[in-house]
Amino acid sequence: MTDLPSPLQNHLLAALSPDVQDRLFPHLRLVTLPLGKVVYESGSSMHYAYFPTDSIVSLLYVMENGASAEISVVGNEGLLGIALFMGGESTPSRAIVQSEGSAYKLSAQRLKDEFNRHGEMQILMLRYTQSLITQMAQTAVCNRHHSIHQQLCRWLLLSLDRLPNNQLTMTQELIANMLGVRREGVTEAAGNLQRLGIINYHRGHITVLDRTKLEKQCCECYAVVKKETDRLLPRPAKQ
Repeated sequence: MTDLPSPLQNHLLAALSPDVQDRLFPHLRLVTLPLGKVVYESGSSMHYAYFPTDSIVSLLYVMENGASAEISVVGNEGLLGIALFMGGESTPSRAIVQSEGSAYKLSAQRLKDEFNRHGEMQILMLRYTQSLITQMAQTAVCNRHHSIHQQLCRWLLLSLDRLPNNQLTMTQELIANMLGVRREGVTEAAGNLQRLGIINYHRGHITVLDRTKLEKQCCECYAVVKKETDRLLPRPAKQ
């Protein structure tokens, strides 16, 4: 049998003091997030916050005609459900699992009760929200001004930062939906990276072979997001 994921694999939960952990951890529930699962639908009420451990969830905006584009990714550095403590209770974006894995869910009321203590949980959640806003803003700029090749590099690097290894499972069609571009563009960009020896792509499985080269192929957008995330959020202790 494999060991169950620990709440401490989520960087926000791991950063809380023992007192706060003692209040929250008994109420966490482990859930499995399969690839493609919709965690939140646009406009629906939120009843839980989710703290990913080894999964990645994409936040997408979906247009009336069905076209979509990713505005941010959430993995073990953060949580899904900032609207719960920001006062909105719902969100216009869709949250869909990009990389399968697990997460711990916490009831909306438990999260709000801890947030409203005006202590360390509130400070941590607000700092995370600022880092998420930075990612959203930089993604919007990147989607407007940079090539599909650069966008794919940024997307791969953001995903790698949230995974325990250098392998992703993702079809070109899903990547195209995330980036809001045509599948042919993703096929060409992925092919270029493979020819450069940076990735190996086969039947929906992407292995990053040379991260340093991947970073050199990327635009400045990844570095901006990474720097702000590192500045605002605690670094996890070595397990």
